[in-house]
Amino acid sequence: MQSEIFNYIGLYGADPAWFFIGFAVVIIILLIVIIVQGIKIGKIRKKYEKFMKGKDAASLEDEIKSVFDDISFLKEAQSKDSEDIKVLYNKAKSCYQRVGLVKYDAFHEMGGQLSFALCMLDEENNGFIINSVHSNAGCYVYTKNLVNGVSSIDLGDEEAEALNKALGQAIVEVQE
Repeated sequence: MQSEIFNYIGLYGADPAWFFIGFAVVIIILLIVIIVQGIKIGKIRKKYEKFMKGKDAASLEDEIKSVFDDISFLKEAQSKDSEDIKVLYNKAKSCYQRVGLVKYDAFHEMGGQLSFALCMLDEENNGFIINSVHSNAGCYVYTKNLVNGVSSIDLGDEEAEALNKALGQAIVEVQE
């Protein structure tokens, strides 16, 4: 079938049915796109209605301000907590963190392991050793200072064992 319009615009011998089929395909594709967009808009509308339910612009603004105030409070609290943790961590460095205890019989005629050597160290292995020697005549207590895990006075076997026990304890590192 010949069309005078097609001949006029320079499409000689073109069948108008192909153009109608092409237009129909384009219309169907556009309808599908419109339906998909309508579904997306419906989902957004539901979210919007849920968000705005029971709210007007003024009350919604108050809610947003309240959220920002809460965030500001939490930031300040977190900052203060971080500072407090640093202070506590620095104080903990000087606290006695490792302990070594050895119980022994100072004299063979005595039983029950009433004598002991107690070693207490801080994070830098500074501290002391207390040695309590129990005998029939009484109880004698000696202390020896430790700097970096070393004593300026010779250590007895039990004192050295208590020091080694204290030095052998695992140190838990705190992340800043």
